Parts: sequence; C-alpha cells; structure tokens
Amino acid sequence: MANSGLWVGVLTALTALGASYITSRATLRAALTQARTTTRAEALRQQHERRRSSYREMMSCVHAFNAVTWQIDEVDATHDRESKDRLLSQMYERIGPAIADMNRAIHEVRLDGPAEVSDAADHTRNLARQVQSLLKALIGDDSPDGRDAYDAAYRDFRESYVTFIALAREALEVKDEDA
Repeated sequence: MANSGLWVGVLTALTALGASYITSRATLRAALTQARTTTRAEALRQQHERRRSSYREMMSCVHAFNAVTWQIDEVDATHDRESKDRLLSQMYERIGPAIADMNRAIHEVRLDGPAEVSDAADHTRNLARQVQSLLKALIGDDSPDGRDAYDAAYRDFRESYVTFIALAREALEVKDEDA
C-alpha cells in the first residue's frame, strides 16, 4: 500500500508540474502576443500622426500658393496694362517662395508615404510649377490664349490637389483588419 501511495504522490506531483508548465507557456504566449499588439498599435498611431502632420503641411503650402494665384482676380479688375503687369510681377515674385515651401513639404510626404499620396503630392507640385511659368508668360501679354492656358493649368493643378486630398484621407483612415 505504501508503494501505491508513493506512486499517487509522484503522479500527482508530475501532473501538477505538467499543468504548471503548460499554464506558464500559455501565459508567456499571451503576454508576448499582448506586447506585440501594443507595440504594433503604438507604431501605427505614430505613423498616423506623422502622416497627418506632413499632409497638413502640404495642404498649408498649397493654400499659400492658392493665395497668390487668387490675386488674378485683381489683375482682371485692373484695366491698364502697366498696372496689370505690376500685379502679375508681384504675383510671380510671391509664387516662387510658395512653391519652395511646397517642395519642402513634399519631402515630408515622401518620407511618410504611402507611395500613392507621395506621387499625388509630387504631381500637384509639378502642376504648380507649370502655373508659375504660365503666370510669368502673362506679364506683358494681352492675348486671350495666354490667359486660357494659365486658367487650364490652374484647373489641372486644383484637380490634382483634390486627388491628393482624397488619397491622403484614405491613407489616414483606420482600417479594420478583421473585416
């Protein structure tokens, strides 16, 4: 009988040790999974904040560019060529720094991605450069063709900017991976 009691004790001890081992392994796996999940969530939050900041900076630079281009209405309201050329020259002087700021902002967008948003920002900036060159061509030019080309380039620029905003918004959306 003593031997059977010993065996029961040994078997009970081994069962307890096995259960303890299995429980500790499961607890360790759960802790590692929780740590990975927390780390991933924090990384995604930081990425989201960086992107949001760089996209807002790009939008701010485009707004500054637009503030210059909207002065074309003042040019249209002016009737003498000398005043028009003076206003156009002032616009041209101010548009360069606005594009330079846009260039700086694009580097941040490129860094934060994704590629589609970066490409859209770059395309918007390239169209802004086209608007700039057509603005310069308006100085001293009374032909409607020059103004039509400028207006068309500006419309293309605006369309590209709206595309950038849509892609940026999509990149910032939180996607449910379970769905």
